Amino acid sequence: MATITLTTEDYTALVAERDALRGERDGLRGERDGLQNTCDGLNGEVRTLKVTVSLLEERLKAHLRRLFDAKSEVRGTEQKDMFFNEAEVLAPAGTPAAEETPPDIEIPAHTRKKRGRKPLDPNLPRDIVRHELPESERICAHDGAALVEIGVEISEQLDIVPQQVRVIQHQRVKYACPCCDESIKVTPAPARIIPKGLLTASALAWVVTSKYMDALPLYRQAALLGRFGGDLSRATLAASIVKVGDAVQPIINLLRDHLLEADLIHADETTLQVLKEPGRAAQTKSYLWAQASGTGPPIRLFGYAPGRGAKQAETLFAGIKPGGVLMSDGYEVYGGIAQAHGLTHLGCWAHYLESRFILGHRWATLVVTAVASLAVARLAEQTPHNICRRIKGKRRVGGWRCRSRCGRSRVPRHTLQAVNGAMPVCLRVPCIRPAAVHWPDMEATRA
Repeated sequence: MATITLTTEDYTALVAERDALRGERDGLRGERDGLQNTCDGLNGEVRTLKVTVSLLEERLKAHLRRLFDAKSEVRGTEQKDMFFNEAEVLAPAGTPAAEETPPDIEIPAHTRKKRGRKPLDPNLPRDIVRHELPESERICAHDGAALVEIGVEISEQLDIVPQQVRVIQHQRVKYACPCCDESIKVTPAPARIIPKGLLTASALAWVVTSKYMDALPLYRQAALLGRFGGDLSRATLAASIVKVGDAVQPIINLLRDHLLEADLIHADETTLQVLKEPGRAAQTKSYLWAQASGTGPPIRLFGYAPGRGAKQAETLFAGIKPGGVLMSDGYEVYGGIAQAHGLTHLGCWAHYLESRFILGHRWATLVVTAVASLAVARLAEQTPHNICRRIKGKRRVGGWRCRSRCGRSRVPRHTLQAVNGAMPVCLRVPCIRPAAVHWPDMEATRA
């Protein structure tokens, strides 16, 4: 092994060069760390900008809906007969009388949809139409032998048979004694939903479904039946619907019993226009209460009430199972029902946000608990006067506008933290107070 001899000057120079290289290395590392921090900061800004752009797009869509969508839900004059209690009003005057999903293809990596037209429902009845070659064409062109059938190629079309009106004639046979005139018997008539009614059970089902599922008024149903030879008046159809309602009431009672035994019940109410209600003007608001089971068999019940007070709600929820869960909006009547029957009351986040902000359901469901908690905490610390005074004079500052109609309808943008999907929160008292009042119910829903 060779021996290298260094002078003192050479050794000192090598040590100095080593230290210089180490310093340069440390400098490069610091520069690298700085670039990494800058990159992380830019990535954060990109994420923030993406969220901001998405929020702005949602806000733009909401504004476009407000500009160009229907401004009112009032029915036009051409729909004047499509009222809820049309049958009840007219009843006293009359006599009762798909597209399918294609099969999946399993491959090792994933599941892929098969291309092509979807097959028709196999449960539909099928009429087979055979298309055969004439006898003169069933000859082999090569050797002249007769062709034999080896199979069929199947293609299907969806055919619709127009509605047909027919008359079912019941002939009840009468029997008499051939020896005397004292013994005469007649076969009993079959049971009917409406005694001596003109319509069969199938016809009644069609009338009710067309009225309440397809929104087809009775006068249109009468005209439709008239085209097929069924000359029935609108009053007759109305009286028949009322009789059907009385006949199915036991089934409705059983459904209500099962609904009130469910562990989770959803409830809401909406306004409804009712014709010629005794003792009330036509412009008076009536209400349709909706109740739905959240567990067990799916049950949907709709109940009419002239108002939306605690008295009507108590009637609808009488007999509800204690210890269950009731989910609704922030209407105080539901809170009273939950307290009276020992229920857990859950509040709806999306309902609150959609009603208070110009935002769609997509962003309403992305609410962040931290932001809402901050807003409620600020409300608890500040009086309404102080909050309004802080916002006053900042109408022109960019922000998310609240639906409440007030001069101070904008909030400074620095209070709207829209990072990582956070929902902008308006700090105005009319908007925050519902969240503060119903915060325990909303927090229970999140949990």
